[in-house]
Amino acid sequence: MLTLRFDRGTLLLDGLDSDQAPSGFVWDGRVNRLRGPGMAYHDLVLGLHRSKAPYADHAKAWEALSLRHDTPKSPRDYQAEAVEEWTKAGRRGVVSLPTGSGKSFVAELCIAACQRPALVVAPTIDLVNQWAANLALAFGGPIGVLGGGQHELHPITVSTYDSAYLHMDRYGDRFGLVVFDEVHHLPADAYAQIAELMLAPFRLGLSATVERPDGLHQRLDDLVGPVVYEKGITELSGNVLAQYTVERVGVVLSDEDHAAYLACRATFRGFIASRGIRLGGQNGWGRFLREAARSKDGRAAFKAHLESRRLMHATPAKLDALEDILATHAGQRSIIFTNDNATVYRISRGFGIPCITHQTGAEERREILSGFAEGRYTAVVTSRVLNEGVDIPAAEVGIVLSGTSTVREHVQRLGRILRPKEGKQAVLYEVVSLGTSEERASERRNEHDAYRGEAG
Repeated sequence: MLTLRFDRGTLLLDGLDSDQAPSGFVWDGRVNRLRGPGMAYHDLVLGLHRSKAPYADHAKAWEALSLRHDTPKSPRDYQAEAVEEWTKAGRRGVVSLPTGSGKSFVAELCIAACQRPALVVAPTIDLVNQWAANLALAFGGPIGVLGGGQHELHPITVSTYDSAYLHMDRYGDRFGLVVFDEVHHLPADAYAQIAELMLAPFRLGLSATVERPDGLHQRLDDLVGPVVYEKGITELSGNVLAQYTVERVGVVLSDEDHAAYLACRATFRGFIASRGIRLGGQNGWGRFLREAARSKDGRAAFKAHLESRRLMHATPAKLDALEDILATHAGQRSIIFTNDNATVYRISRGFGIPCITHQTGAEERREILSGFAEGRYTAVVTSRVLNEGVDIPAAEVGIVLSGTSTVREHVQRLGRILRPKEGKQAVLYEVVSLGTSEERASERRNEHDAYRGEAG
C-alpha cells in the first residue's frame, strides 16, 4: 500500500517504483523512494481519493479543529462572495480587495470554514502582531507567533515571511490551511519556498495589488491558486471605503538641475542601449545591475541613474508644494510619502513633523502612530514602511512626494487614507517633477482604475 511521509519540506512515497512516479516526483536513490515537493500533497491526495486507491497518510501532522468564530460582525456582501468563490475553487486561490475593505475578516471566515490548523504569513512584525491580536479576539485561546524574537506554535499561528522561510522545512506538515497576507511578496524565489515546503491543501492569498512588474505574480497560480475574487477601490469607495479624489501637482526643476538631470539620463540611457537592455522586460533591471558591475562605464551609468533620481525626487520645488498643501489642509491628518530616508529626515527637521523609517524603534513608532490617531500630531512623514498593512483610519490626506514607478506602491499609499470615517473625504496628492521620467510614470499610473475612476 502507498504510504506518504513528510521529510524536511518534501513528500516521500513508499510503495511505488521509479517508473510509477506521479507528476513532480523523482526517484531519490539516497533513500530508495520517490520524493516530491511538500505542496504536491494536495494534488496527490485528491487524485488518490478520486481513484479510491488505498494509502496511508503519515505525512500530515494535523487533525480537524472545533473553532468557534466569536465576532459580532456579519460579513458584507462582497466578503461573503469572496469566501464563496474561494470555497468553490477548492479552498485555494487569491482574494484581491482594497486596503481597508476587511481582507483579514475574509481570512477569519476562511479559517472558521476550514476548521484546520492555520498559518498566517505576513511581511512585517507589526502586521504579525496585528494579526495575532485580531485572531485572538476572533477565536480565543493562544495564538502562536514566529518572528520578532518569538517562537511558539499553536493551532493558529502567525509568522513573518522571513521566519516562515527559515522554519517551514520543520513545520510544513502542521497546518492544513496557510494564509499569505500581501501575497505579492510570495513569488520571490526565497519566499516561494514557504509555499513549496508546506503540505497545506487549503491556501488563501490576500492582496490589494496582486500584479508584480517582474511578472512573477503568475507563479501564484501554482503556489496558492488563481485569483478567485476581486474588487477594486472604485467599486467600494463611498460605501465601504472613504470617498476620495486624486490631485496631481506638477513642479519644475531649476534650469541648472534640469540640465544635470538630462545629462545623467543621457549617460544612463546610452549605456543600456549599448548593451541592448530592455528595462521593461522581465528581469531587465537585474541585467542592468549585472552589466553595470562589470565596467567603469557601467558604474558611471549606475551613478548617473541614482543622481537623476535624486534631482527628480528631491527638488526644492517639491518642498514648496508640500508647504502649500499642508497649509491648505491645516488641521487635517496627513501622511507624507517619499522614496528615501534622507528626504524624510529633511522634511522632519524642516517642518517639525515626526517621521517613521525602518530605523525607527518599535516604541517610538507606536508613540508616533498613537499620537497621530489621537490628533496630537497632524502629520507624519515616512519613506516606504507605511506603504502596506498599517491601520491608520485617522489619515485624510496623502502626499506622495516621490516613490517607485509601480502602480502597486501608489495604490497601497492611496489605501492608507481610505479607511472609512463618518463624513470623510480623502484626497491623495501626487507631486510630480515635470519633464522627467516621473511625469511619464505618473501618466501610466493614471490609467489604473483607482485613478481614472476616483470617487468624490
